[in-house]
Amino acid sequence: MDSLGLRTTVYTVDDLNTAKEWYTKAFGFHPYFDEPYYVGFNISGYELGLIKEQEPIDKGENVIAYWGVEDIRKAFDGLIGIGAIEHEKPTSVGGNIMVASVKDPWDNVIGIIYNPEFKIRLKNK
Repeated sequence: MDSLGLRTTVYTVDDLNTAKEWYTKAFGFHPYFDEPYYVGFNISGYELGLIKEQEPIDKGENVIAYWGVEDIRKAFDGLIGIGAIEHEKPTSVGGNIMVASVKDPWDNVIGIIYNPEFKIRLKNK
C-alpha cells in the first residue's frame, strides 16, 4: 500500500445541525461541505466529518483520533467551555508531548495532542 496518511475522522451525531454549530465553535473552521447526510470540515488539511446516526450506537473508546494543538491546556479548557465532558485531563506522555481527550455532546471521544517532535512528512523517505 502506498499510503498518503490519515485523511478523515468521522463522528456520528444525532443532530447534524447542532453538531455542525458545535464543531465550528470547537475547531474555529466552517464546513466546506454541508449536505443533509454529511458535513465536512477542512481542519488545517485534515478532514473532520459528521454523519447523522440512523439509530443510537455504542461509540466505544477503542480508537481515538488526536488533533494537533499548540496549547493543550487552552484547547482542553476551550472544549470544556463549550460543553464537552472531560475524558482524560492533559497528561505528559514523555518528553514535551502531552495528550488529552474530551467527549462531545454526542459521546464521541475527541483527542488533542501537543507534540513538538512531530513533523508532517509527505513521502516515505
